[in-house]
Amino acid sequence: MFARPATLLLFAIAASGAPPGVSIERVFGPEAPTGRYKHPASIAELADGSLYIAYYGGDGEYAPGTGVFGSRRDRASGTWSKPALIAQDPFYSVGNAVVWQAPDGVVWLWYVVRPGDTWSSSRIAMKISRDGAKTWSDASVLSFEEGTMVRGAPIVLTGGDYLLPVWKETGNDREEVGSDTVSFFLRRDAKTGRWSESSRIRSRRGNLQPAVAELDRDHLIAYCRRGGDYKPTQDGWIVRTESRDGGRTWTPGEDSRFPNPNAAVEFLRLRSGHLLLIYNDSMTGRTPLTAALSTDGDRTYPYKVNLAEGRNSYAYPFATQGRDGRIHLVFTSDQRTVVHHAVFEESALMGASK
Repeated sequence: MFARPATLLLFAIAASGAPPGVSIERVFGPEAPTGRYKHPASIAELADGSLYIAYYGGDGEYAPGTGVFGSRRDRASGTWSKPALIAQDPFYSVGNAVVWQAPDGVVWLWYVVRPGDTWSSSRIAMKISRDGAKTWSDASVLSFEEGTMVRGAPIVLTGGDYLLPVWKETGNDREEVGSDTVSFFLRRDAKTGRWSESSRIRSRRGNLQPAVAELDRDHLIAYCRRGGDYKPTQDGWIVRTESRDGGRTWTPGEDSRFPNPNAAVEFLRLRSGHLLLIYNDSMTGRTPLTAALSTDGDRTYPYKVNLAEGRNSYAYPFATQGRDGRIHLVFTSDQRTVVHHAVFEESALMGASK
Protein backbone atom coordinates (compact mmCIF):
# COMPACT_ATOMS: atom_id res chain seq x y z
CA MET A 1 0.00 0.00 0.00
CA PHE A 2 1.05 3.57 -0.65
CA ALA A 3 0.57 4.71 2.93
CA ARG A 4 -0.98 8.06 3.88
CA PRO A 5 -2.30 9.19 7.26
CA ALA A 6 -6.05 8.80 7.61
CA THR A 7 -6.35 12.42 8.69
CA LEU A 8 -6.06 14.80 5.76
CA LEU A 9 -3.04 17.09 5.96
CA LEU A 10 -3.01 20.68 4.77
CA PHE A 11 -0.02 21.21 2.52
CA ALA A 12 2.23 24.13 3.33
CA ILE A 13 1.52 26.71 0.66
CA ALA A 14 -2.24 26.28 0.61
CA ALA A 15 -2.65 26.01 4.35
CA SER A 16 -2.51 29.76 4.87
CA GLY A 17 -5.19 30.38 2.26
CA ALA A 18 -7.48 27.37 2.68
CA PRO A 19 -10.70 28.37 4.43
CA PRO A 20 -12.07 26.53 7.46
CA GLY A 21 -13.78 23.29 6.52
CA VAL A 22 -11.53 22.65 3.51
CA SER A 23 -9.07 19.76 4.00
CA ILE A 24 -6.31 19.18 1.46
CA GLU A 25 -3.96 16.21 1.32
CA ARG A 26 -0.89 15.63 -0.79
CA VAL A 27 -1.59 12.28 -2.46
CA PHE A 28 1.32 11.67 -4.82
CA GLY A 29 4.53 13.54 -5.52
CA PRO A 30 7.76 13.05 -7.46
CA GLU A 31 8.58 10.07 -5.25
CA ALA A 32 5.72 7.96 -6.66
CA PRO A 33 7.11 5.25 -8.97
CA THR A 34 5.28 6.44 -12.09
CA GLY A 35 7.68 9.18 -13.19
CA ARG A 36 7.85 12.76 -11.96
CA TYR A 37 5.03 13.99 -14.20
CA LYS A 38 1.46 13.53 -12.90
CA HIS A 39 -1.08 15.62 -14.74
CA PRO A 40 -3.96 15.99 -14.97
CA ALA A 41 -5.77 13.91 -12.36
CA SER A 42 -9.43 12.85 -12.18
CA ILE A 43 -11.42 11.38 -9.30
CA ALA A 44 -14.55 9.26 -8.89
CA GLU A 45 -16.46 7.90 -5.93
CA LEU A 46 -17.18 4.24 -6.66
CA ALA A 47 -20.24 2.25 -5.69
CA ASP A 48 -18.50 0.68 -2.69
CA GLY A 49 -17.74 4.13 -1.27
CA SER A 50 -14.05 4.12 -2.12
CA LEU A 51 -12.40 6.93 -4.04
CA TYR A 52 -10.45 6.30 -7.22
CA ILE A 53 -7.90 8.64 -8.84
CA ALA A 54 -6.59 8.31 -12.39
CA TYR A 55 -3.81 10.39 -13.96
CA TYR A 56 -1.26 10.07 -16.69
CA GLY A 57 2.36 9.95 -15.68
CA GLY A 58 5.89 9.58 -16.96
CA ASP A 59 8.95 11.73 -17.45
CA GLY A 60 7.11 14.74 -18.86
CA GLU A 61 4.11 16.04 -20.76
CA TYR A 62 5.51 15.07 -24.16
CA ALA A 63 7.76 12.25 -23.02
CA PRO A 64 7.53 8.89 -24.79
CA GLY A 65 6.10 5.93 -22.93
CA THR A 66 3.63 7.78 -20.73
CA GLY A 67 0.88 5.72 -19.13
CA VAL A 68 -2.42 6.08 -17.30
CA PHE A 69 -2.27 5.08 -13.64
CA GLY A 70 -5.04 4.38 -11.13
CA SER A 71 -5.12 4.41 -7.33
CA ARG A 72 -7.87 3.54 -4.84
CA ARG A 73 -8.36 5.07 -1.40
CA ASP A 74 -9.30 2.53 1.21
CA ARG A 75 -12.35 3.63 3.19
CA ALA A 76 -11.20 2.16 6.48
CA SER A 77 -7.54 3.16 6.59
CA GLY A 78 -7.63 6.31 4.44
CA THR A 79 -4.59 5.11 2.50
CA TRP A 80 -4.10 5.28 -1.25
CA SER A 81 -2.87 2.20 -3.07
CA LYS A 82 0.32 2.26 -5.08
CA PRO A 83 -0.59 3.65 -8.53
CA ALA A 84 -1.07 0.83 -11.02
CA LEU A 85 -0.72 1.07 -14.79
CA ILE A 86 -4.22 0.77 -16.29
CA ALA A 87 -3.73 2.06 -19.85
CA GLN A 88 -0.81 2.47 -22.23
CA ASP A 89 -0.27 2.40 -25.97
CA PRO A 90 2.50 0.21 -27.42
CA PHE A 91 3.39 2.82 -30.05
CA TYR A 92 2.33 6.28 -28.86
CA SER A 93 2.22 8.47 -25.76
CA VAL A 94 -1.03 8.85 -23.84
CA GLY A 95 -2.58 11.59 -21.70
CA ASN A 96 -5.59 13.14 -19.94
CA ALA A 97 -7.24 10.29 -18.05
CA VAL A 98 -10.91 10.67 -17.02
CA VAL A 99 -12.44 8.09 -14.67
CA TRP A 100 -16.21 7.98 -14.01
CA GLN A 101 -18.75 5.46 -12.73
CA ALA A 102 -22.08 5.36 -14.56
CA PRO A 103 -25.44 4.80 -12.82
CA ASP A 104 -25.45 1.16 -14.00
CA GLY A 105 -22.18 0.51 -12.16
CA VAL A 106 -19.87 0.40 -15.18
CA VAL A 107 -16.68 2.38 -14.58
CA TRP A 108 -15.49 4.25 -17.65
CA LEU A 109 -11.96 5.39 -18.44
CA TRP A 110 -11.36 7.84 -21.27
CA TYR A 111 -7.89 9.02 -22.22
CA VAL A 112 -5.94 10.52 -25.09
CA VAL A 113 -3.53 8.81 -27.48
CA ARG A 114 -1.06 11.18 -29.16
CA PRO A 115 0.58 9.88 -32.35
CA GLY A 116 2.39 13.13 -33.22
CA ASP A 117 4.50 15.79 -31.56
CA THR A 118 1.62 17.93 -30.27
CA TRP A 119 -1.85 17.41 -28.85
CA SER A 120 -3.32 18.47 -32.18
CA SER A 121 -2.61 14.91 -33.38
CA SER A 122 -4.59 13.20 -30.59
CA ARG A 123 -7.50 10.78 -30.60
CA ILE A 124 -9.76 9.63 -27.75
CA ALA A 125 -9.53 6.05 -26.46
CA MET A 126 -11.60 4.36 -23.77
CA LYS A 127 -11.87 1.33 -21.53
CA ILE A 128 -14.53 0.03 -19.15
CA SER A 129 -14.52 -1.95 -15.92
CA ARG A 130 -17.40 -4.12 -14.69
CA ASP A 131 -15.83 -4.98 -11.34
CA GLY A 132 -15.37 -1.58 -9.72
CA ALA A 133 -12.10 -0.55 -11.44
CA LYS A 134 -10.28 -3.71 -10.41
CA THR A 135 -9.77 -4.95 -13.97
CA TRP A 136 -10.19 -3.17 -17.29
CA SER A 137 -11.30 -4.09 -20.78
CA ASP A 138 -9.15 -3.79 -23.86
CA ALA A 139 -8.96 -0.29 -25.33
CA SER A 140 -11.36 0.99 -27.95
CA VAL A 141 -11.27 4.21 -29.97
CA LEU A 142 -14.09 6.66 -29.30
CA SER A 143 -13.02 9.38 -31.73
CA PHE A 144 -10.81 8.87 -34.77
CA GLU A 145 -10.83 12.58 -35.66
CA GLU A 146 -7.38 14.15 -35.46
CA GLY A 147 -7.02 16.57 -32.57
CA THR A 148 -9.91 15.28 -30.44
CA MET A 149 -9.28 15.21 -26.71
CA VAL A 150 -11.05 14.65 -23.39
CA ARG A 151 -10.49 16.03 -19.88
CA GLY A 152 -13.79 16.36 -18.00
CA ALA A 153 -16.31 13.84 -16.71
CA PRO A 154 -19.66 13.33 -18.43
CA ILE A 155 -23.00 14.17 -16.90
CA VAL A 156 -26.16 12.08 -17.00
CA LEU A 157 -28.93 14.04 -18.66
CA THR A 158 -32.53 13.97 -17.45
CA GLY A 159 -33.49 11.46 -20.15
CA GLY A 160 -30.62 9.11 -19.21
CA ASP A 161 -28.17 9.90 -22.02
CA TYR A 162 -24.53 10.56 -21.13
CA LEU A 163 -22.97 13.84 -22.29
CA LEU A 164 -19.17 13.73 -22.49
CA PRO A 165 -17.26 17.04 -22.87
CA VAL A 166 -14.58 16.92 -25.59
CA TRP A 167 -12.79 19.29 -27.95
CA LYS A 168 -10.80 19.41 -31.17
CA GLU A 169 -7.44 21.10 -30.71
CA THR A 170 -5.64 22.79 -33.61
CA GLY A 171 -2.45 24.71 -34.18
CA ASN A 172 0.23 22.01 -33.87
CA ASP A 173 2.00 24.25 -31.37
CA ARG A 174 3.08 23.36 -27.83
CA GLU A 175 2.87 26.96 -26.66
CA GLU A 176 -0.35 28.15 -28.27
CA VAL A 177 -3.85 26.76 -28.79
CA GLY A 178 -5.21 27.57 -32.26
CA SER A 179 -8.03 30.09 -32.56
CA ASP A 180 -10.14 27.56 -34.47
CA THR A 181 -10.01 25.07 -31.58
CA VAL A 182 -13.60 24.11 -30.72
CA SER A 183 -15.40 22.41 -27.87
CA PHE A 184 -18.28 20.01 -28.38
CA PHE A 185 -19.98 17.04 -26.71
CA LEU A 186 -20.30 13.35 -27.45
CA ARG A 187 -23.71 11.98 -26.48
CA ARG A 188 -24.28 8.31 -25.63
CA ASP A 189 -27.84 7.21 -26.24
CA ALA A 190 -29.22 5.43 -23.17
CA LYS A 191 -31.19 2.94 -25.28
CA THR A 192 -28.81 2.11 -28.12
CA GLY A 193 -25.40 2.85 -26.61
CA ARG A 194 -24.43 4.75 -29.74
CA TRP A 195 -22.47 7.99 -29.65
CA SER A 196 -23.37 11.15 -31.57
CA GLU A 197 -21.94 14.67 -31.76
CA SER A 198 -23.36 18.00 -30.67
CA SER A 199 -22.76 21.18 -32.62
CA ARG A 200 -19.35 22.79 -32.20
CA ILE A 201 -18.69 25.83 -30.06
CA ARG A 202 -16.69 28.58 -31.74
CA SER A 203 -15.26 31.66 -30.07
CA ARG A 204 -12.91 34.52 -30.92
CA ARG A 205 -9.73 32.94 -29.49
CA GLY A 206 -10.78 29.31 -29.62
CA ASN A 207 -11.96 27.27 -26.64
CA LEU A 208 -11.30 23.86 -25.16
CA GLN A 209 -11.89 21.59 -22.18
CA PRO A 210 -15.59 22.35 -21.63
CA ALA A 211 -17.24 21.63 -18.27
CA VAL A 212 -21.01 21.31 -18.35
CA ALA A 213 -24.03 21.47 -16.03
CA GLU A 214 -27.71 20.77 -16.71
CA LEU A 215 -30.06 23.37 -15.22
CA ASP A 216 -33.18 21.62 -16.49
CA ARG A 217 -34.09 19.09 -19.17
CA ASP A 218 -33.44 21.49 -22.06
CA HIS A 219 -31.19 24.18 -20.59
CA LEU A 220 -27.47 23.46 -20.17
CA ILE A 221 -24.52 25.77 -19.51
CA ALA A 222 -20.84 25.09 -20.15
CA TYR A 223 -17.70 26.99 -19.25
CA CYS A 224 -14.55 26.42 -21.35
CA ARG A 225 -10.88 27.20 -21.15
CA ARG A 226 -9.86 29.91 -23.60
CA GLY A 227 -7.43 29.33 -26.46
CA GLY A 228 -4.39 31.39 -27.39
CA ASP A 229 -0.95 31.51 -25.79
CA TYR A 230 0.26 31.62 -22.18
CA LYS A 231 1.60 35.17 -22.10
CA PRO A 232 0.28 37.66 -19.51
CA THR A 233 -2.77 39.47 -20.84
CA GLN A 234 -5.58 41.80 -19.86
CA ASP A 235 -7.98 40.06 -22.23
CA GLY A 236 -8.20 36.44 -21.15
CA TRP A 237 -11.59 35.12 -20.02
CA ILE A 238 -13.33 31.80 -19.45
CA VAL A 239 -15.60 31.12 -22.41
CA ARG A 240 -19.31 30.61 -21.68
CA THR A 241 -21.88 28.85 -23.89
CA GLU A 242 -25.36 27.42 -23.43
CA SER A 243 -27.81 24.99 -24.99
CA ARG A 244 -31.61 25.21 -25.04
CA ASP A 245 -32.27 21.83 -26.67
CA GLY A 246 -30.76 19.41 -24.19
CA GLY A 247 -27.14 19.72 -25.29
CA ARG A 248 -27.57 19.07 -29.02
CA THR A 249 -26.76 22.58 -30.25
CA TRP A 250 -24.77 25.32 -28.53
CA THR A 251 -24.49 29.08 -28.77
CA PRO A 252 -21.21 30.68 -29.91
CA GLY A 253 -18.78 30.94 -27.03
CA GLU A 254 -18.60 34.37 -25.40
CA ASP A 255 -16.26 35.85 -22.83
CA SER A 256 -17.61 35.36 -19.31
CA ARG A 257 -16.96 37.54 -16.27
CA PHE A 258 -14.25 35.16 -15.03
CA PRO A 259 -10.55 35.55 -15.91
CA ASN A 260 -8.60 32.66 -17.42
CA PRO A 261 -4.83 32.30 -17.93
CA ASN A 262 -5.35 29.57 -20.58
CA ALA A 263 -6.03 27.00 -17.86
CA ALA A 264 -8.62 24.30 -17.17
CA VAL A 265 -11.85 24.95 -15.25
CA GLU A 266 -14.38 22.77 -13.45
CA PHE A 267 -18.15 23.34 -13.36
CA LEU A 268 -20.69 21.26 -11.42
CA ARG A 269 -24.37 21.35 -10.57
CA LEU A 270 -24.56 20.30 -6.95
CA ARG A 271 -27.42 18.31 -5.43
CA SER A 272 -28.69 21.52 -3.86
CA GLY A 273 -29.20 22.88 -7.37
CA HIS A 274 -26.42 25.40 -6.86
CA LEU A 275 -23.61 25.75 -9.39
CA LEU A 276 -19.92 25.42 -8.52
CA LEU A 277 -17.20 26.89 -10.74
CA ILE A 278 -13.55 26.17 -9.90
CA TYR A 279 -10.91 28.11 -11.83
CA ASN A 280 -7.71 30.13 -11.62
CA ASP A 281 -8.79 33.67 -10.74
CA SER A 282 -6.08 35.32 -12.80
CA MET A 283 -5.18 36.17 -16.39
CA THR A 284 -1.45 35.77 -15.81
CA GLY A 285 -0.91 32.54 -13.85
CA ARG A 286 -2.45 29.39 -12.42
CA THR A 287 -2.82 30.79 -8.92
CA PRO A 288 -4.97 31.20 -6.93
CA LEU A 289 -7.29 28.23 -7.39
CA THR A 290 -10.73 29.67 -6.64
CA ALA A 291 -14.19 28.25 -6.03
CA ALA A 292 -17.22 30.38 -6.91
CA LEU A 293 -20.78 29.38 -6.02
CA SER A 294 -24.03 30.48 -7.66
CA THR A 295 -27.35 30.02 -5.86
CA ASP A 296 -29.47 31.67 -8.58
CA GLY A 297 -28.87 29.59 -11.68
CA ASP A 298 -25.65 31.18 -13.02
CA ARG A 299 -26.83 34.79 -12.75
CA THR A 300 -24.51 35.77 -9.91
CA TYR A 301 -21.70 34.14 -7.93
CA PRO A 302 -21.79 35.83 -4.52
CA TYR A 303 -19.65 33.20 -2.77
CA LYS A 304 -16.00 33.13 -3.81
CA VAL A 305 -13.17 31.41 -1.93
CA ASN A 306 -9.51 30.74 -2.74
CA LEU A 307 -8.84 27.06 -2.10
CA ALA A 308 -5.10 27.23 -2.82
CA GLU A 309 -2.89 30.25 -3.33
CA GLY A 310 0.75 31.26 -3.24
CA ARG A 311 3.75 31.11 -5.54
CA ASN A 312 2.94 27.89 -7.31
CA SER A 313 0.77 26.57 -10.13
CA TYR A 314 -2.52 25.02 -8.96
CA ALA A 315 -3.92 23.54 -12.13
CA TYR A 316 -6.53 21.29 -13.74
CA PRO A 317 -9.28 21.10 -11.10
CA PHE A 318 -11.49 18.01 -11.38
CA ALA A 319 -14.32 17.57 -8.89
CA THR A 320 -17.16 15.24 -7.99
CA GLN A 321 -19.80 15.33 -5.27
CA GLY A 322 -19.96 12.23 -3.10
CA ARG A 323 -23.10 10.53 -1.90
CA ASP A 324 -22.66 12.19 1.50
CA GLY A 325 -22.73 15.62 -0.14
CA ARG A 326 -19.06 16.36 0.28
CA ILE A 327 -17.14 17.68 -2.72
CA HIS A 328 -13.93 15.91 -3.71
CA LEU A 329 -11.48 17.93 -5.78
CA VAL A 330 -8.14 16.90 -7.27
CA PHE A 331 -5.60 19.27 -8.79
CA THR A 332 -1.86 19.38 -9.46
CA SER A 333 1.00 21.66 -8.47
CA ASP A 334 4.80 21.95 -8.35
CA GLN A 335 5.34 21.88 -12.11
CA ARG A 336 2.78 19.10 -12.50
CA THR A 337 4.54 16.67 -10.19
CA VAL A 338 2.18 16.64 -7.19
CA VAL A 339 -1.45 15.52 -7.01
CA HIS A 340 -3.62 17.01 -4.24
CA HIS A 341 -7.05 15.94 -2.98
CA ALA A 342 -9.32 18.50 -1.35
CA VAL A 343 -12.55 17.72 0.52
CA PHE A 344 -15.17 20.24 1.56
CA GLU A 345 -18.88 20.83 1.87
CA GLU A 346 -20.85 23.50 0.07
CA SER A 347 -21.49 25.20 3.40
CA ALA A 348 -17.75 25.74 3.86
CA LEU A 349 -17.68 27.96 0.80
CA MET A 350 -20.73 29.93 1.92
CA GLY A 351 -19.38 30.36 5.42
CA ALA A 352 -15.85 31.39 4.43
CA SER A 353 -16.70 33.73 1.58
CA LYS A 354 -16.46 37.45 2.30
